[in-house]
Amino acid sequence: MILSLNPENPQQRLVKRVVECLKQGGVIAYPTDTIYGLGCDIFNKKGVKKIYQIKQRDPRKPFSFICADLSDVSNYAQVSNFAFKIMKRYLPGPYTFVLEASRVVPDLLTTRQKTVGIRIPNNAIALSIVRELGHPIVTTSVNVTGADSHCDPAVIEGQVGKQLDLVIDGGSLLGEQSTVISLIDDKIEILRQGSGDTSWIHQL
Repeated sequence: MILSLNPENPQQRLVKRVVECLKQGGVIAYPTDTIYGLGCDIFNKKGVKKIYQIKQRDPRKPFSFICADLSDVSNYAQVSNFAFKIMKRYLPGPYTFVLEASRVVPDLLTTRQKTVGIRIPNNAIALSIVRELGHPIVTTSVNVTGADSHCDPAVIEGQVGKQLDLVIDGGSLLGEQSTVISLIDDKIEILRQGSGDTSWIHQL
C-alpha cells in the first residue's frame, strides 16, 4: 500500500500512522536523502528478521539504522570527541558512520566486533518517523542483496509491495547509496564510496 507524505513538511497524522505500523512489527519502504530504504523498529525482532528475508541477506551482515540527531546517536554508539566533530559537520547528510555499539543496540544489528552503522539522512520524512517513534529504524536499500536499488515508490510497490506493510511515497530519488565511513579508534576509513563527497577527508 502506498502512502504519500509531503517531502518537505510530512503530515503528522500520516507519520503517526507509519509509526503505529512500525510498533506492530511492520516493514516499510521510505525515502532518505540517497535512495529508498527498507525499515522497521530496531527493537522489533520480527520486523528485522522479515527484512533479512526480503533482502535474502546473510544474517551475519547487520543493517545500519537511522537516528534522529547527534544526541540520539550517543545512546546507541560510543562517540569520541573526534567522531562528534566530524559527524556534527557532515550530518544530516548522505553518510553512514561506523562506530562502536553501545549495549542498547540489539545483537541483530551489530557486527562481531560490536560496531554499528548509523545514519542521519537529510530527509524530513525519515527523520519525522524516527522522532515520532522515539528510537531508530533500520535502514537498508530496497532490493535483493546484489541487485539494483530502487528509487521510485511506484516501482517498489509493483516489485516488492506485497512483502511490505507500507510504501511511503516521498517522490523519486537520485539513486546512489550513502558513503560508508568508519570512525573506529578515531581513524577515518572509507568502506564504501557513495553519494557523499569524501574530498574533505584528505584535508583533515
